[in-house]
Amino acid sequence: MTDIATLTNLIKPEVDALGFDLVRVQFVSGAEEPTLQIMAERPETGQLGIDDCAALSRRISAKFDTLEEEGRDPIDYAYRLEVSSPGIDRPLTRAIDYKNWVGHEARINLVEAVAGKKQLRGLLGGIESDIIKIDDRKAGSQETPLTNVHSAKLILTDALIAATIPVSAEGVDEIDEQTLEEQED
Repeated sequence: MTDIATLTNLIKPEVDALGFDLVRVQFVSGAEEPTLQIMAERPETGQLGIDDCAALSRRISAKFDTLEEEGRDPIDYAYRLEVSSPGIDRPLTRAIDYKNWVGHEARINLVEAVAGKKQLRGLLGGIESDIIKIDDRKAGSQETPLTNVHSAKLILTDALIAATIPVSAEGVDEIDEQTLEEQED
């Protein structure tokens, strides 16, 4: 399997060039071929629209095609490219994620157990000097280094939905009116 750190170093400049923040680069096993999954977001909204995803996908594909033509193909086997927004129940992959989502419920899977648990679930308490704080439902207040996190994500709750800024509601009224007119005909 291709080294994720190498791929991240190739992908990040393309993400930065579009003014986005890179959230995650990972391979996901697929039934037929693996998928290279890239999550990015606009820093002002924490989201990425479909046009943004398409633009980033084109940039990454063009870069990888150029590298392949130069004989430096970063992935020398068949794969699918998937570019997306992190979504509302987003993964927590960077220190800033633990800062931005304080007070929201998260599930953190650990490399090594804390308080006898390899999974913590509860309200995020933030991060200080790369030490994550979480008020676990069962184990109470816990701390662990960011380097001990295997994977983490927000849990979909009413509070999270209320805190999430929509990409845009522009045009919703026109769509609703058009739908009503079609239903009346």
